[in-house]
Amino acid sequence: MPDKAEPPIIVLVRPQLGENIGKVARAMLNFGLTELRMVAPRDGWPNPSAGPSAAGADIVLDKAKIYDTTAEAVADCTNIYATTVRKRGDAKPVVTPEAAAQEILADPGRSAILFGREAAGLDIEDVTLARAILTVPINPEFGSLNLAQAVILCAYEWSKTQSLSQPTLEKQLPAAPQADLDGLVEHFSTLLEPKGYYLPENRAEATARTLRNVLTKPRWNHLEIRTLRGVLSALGRPDRTSDS
Repeated sequence: MPDKAEPPIIVLVRPQLGENIGKVARAMLNFGLTELRMVAPRDGWPNPSAGPSAAGADIVLDKAKIYDTTAEAVADCTNIYATTVRKRGDAKPVVTPEAAAQEILADPGRSAILFGREAAGLDIEDVTLARAILTVPINPEFGSLNLAQAVILCAYEWSKTQSLSQPTLEKQLPAAPQADLDGLVEHFSTLLEPKGYYLPENRAEATARTLRNVLTKPRWNHLEIRTLRGVLSALGRPDRTSDS
């Protein structure tokens, strides 16, 4: 296996709408893919409708290459996948996006994934160029993916092989110390006992234990416990009456 495999090239064959091309670029860049090739886009290129839909993925659109034929677009590739959900009379192997990502990772050459136009997908001539058919398990009663959805499924599986970092998470406060939690449980008990919450008496111990388990599960931090204590204090005060 190569130390660092070349990421797959996304090839849009006769794409129709500029908005969809932009959405594909966005999907690609989300998962670390930047090489986009297009075969005879219907409305020409560049397309002013693509930019807004790309939502900042301009690097993908700016580097996009245009070809007259699918064969020209994949001429330098050694591993080509045709995405389709339609059954064709072809003996080509059929793989999932996950399996394709693993094969691409192990292949020292360039790999390309072909996506057909929105209305009809790939033509049989395009599929003939591929080494394998790439498809996903999908609801047989509704096998309709839009172009960007299809791309994102493949791009995501590739990204899983690349150990992309997770988005930065907001720093979490540590769980509150046990003393704070005990104080919260006691505060609940103080307010609940006069209301008859622990009756009947023969169930009081089990009821108290269940309450503690419920309050323990969330792993409150100290700010959350302070907030809950404030709520309980407010509930325990006499109702305010407005001046007439």
